[in-house]
Amino acid sequence: MHILDIILKKRNGRKLTREEITFIVDGYTKDMIPDYQVSAFLMAVYFRGMDQDETLWLTEAMLHSGDIVDLSNIPGIKVDKHSTGGVGDKTTLIIGPIVASCGVPVAKMSGRGLGHTGGTIDKLESIPGFRTNLSKEEFVENVREIGLAVAGQTGNLAPADKKFYALRDVTGTIENISLIAASIMSKKLASGSDAITLDIKTGSGAFMKTVEDATVLGRAMVDIGHGAGKKITALITEMDRPLGLAIGNALEVAEAINVLKGDGPQDLTQVCIELASNMLMHGGKGTMETCRRLAANALADGSAMMKLVEMIKRQGGDPGVAEDPSRLPKAPIQVEWKADISGYIHSMQAEKLGMASMVLGAGRKTKTDVIDPSSGIVLLKKAGDRIDKGEPLAILHTSVEETIAEATSLLYSSIRVQSEPVEQRPLILGRVE
Repeated sequence: MHILDIILKKRNGRKLTREEITFIVDGYTKDMIPDYQVSAFLMAVYFRGMDQDETLWLTEAMLHSGDIVDLSNIPGIKVDKHSTGGVGDKTTLIIGPIVASCGVPVAKMSGRGLGHTGGTIDKLESIPGFRTNLSKEEFVENVREIGLAVAGQTGNLAPADKKFYALRDVTGTIENISLIAASIMSKKLASGSDAITLDIKTGSGAFMKTVEDATVLGRAMVDIGHGAGKKITALITEMDRPLGLAIGNALEVAEAINVLKGDGPQDLTQVCIELASNMLMHGGKGTMETCRRLAANALADGSAMMKLVEMIKRQGGDPGVAEDPSRLPKAPIQVEWKADISGYIHSMQAEKLGMASMVLGAGRKTKTDVIDPSSGIVLLKKAGDRIDKGEPLAILHTSVEETIAEATSLLYSSIRVQSEPVEQRPLILGRVE
């Protein structure tokens, strides 16, 4: 078998075999195939695509390139959740405690953010003392003991994906459904859970800009999950608007705590209950309607809040933030962003809101950038709301005064105001199973 023959075969639009795909993945991971030939292969895939079989084989080859977490000694059906990311997406901090408090173990490995705001790991690390660098043994023990752990990737999970993604990033081959799906699912499958709920975001603040593209990606990922013997569902959720009101790490943790106390934004609460319900259904807790009631009750009776406190204690964080979110990092500079026109907010582009938050210090432009956990934006108004000229629309939080002008400029460019009321599209736009 020779790499050039495989490149030419895919370039000419022919289907590859499992053995050929494994040959490339293994060879590149072990530095036996050079970057320039794998770049040619990726470009051939980008233009010619992969079918369902090829996508599954690519996922499996990357999955088996490293460690696979063994959760078999944990009783019950272990569930996981993955979001494709968006602005204000702090759902893991809410969903994990809801599901675990209902008796379904949640084993969640998350990443850091690059771009708008931090990832789930960055958000959790804004809690004083919170540890996300758990060993595999600690991770498994926490899930077994309290039913919940959220940590950074442990061990050597899907090392092939790390190499392939880095090369895709510099060769213009990121935006291919098979490559995206295989990248995400290789890491999800390596995390060891029995069931996965996917949250595929679509809109201005998401990677997938249209419902159609998000649905295609969801279908590809669900097909991979089924092929690997997992229970799996994908929800297509709206990301033209930020989720909730807070954008920024400590600010989002505080908002997640409010949701768990039953006092959070309605949109964020609704999406979290829907995602949690799917995870509970996969965990054997009944029909979707039954699981929705279970999720809502976990918020109402405080059991989900107690589970978050339990996880924070277990991972070395300050549990006092649950009762007093002011113990989270607080920005020394807080400035109002005010409306320059009256009317109804037609839209506030989520992507630009995210960029403004990043400028204030809440995100990373490069992997080496240091996040300011206290910075970000708290919205006072959202799309659909009536506003008056001079009325505050948001509070900007930062430690660097010089960032305010650029962030404010981005915010003004994000907003569109009209004279008549505006109808917003639903938060849940589709489902793939």
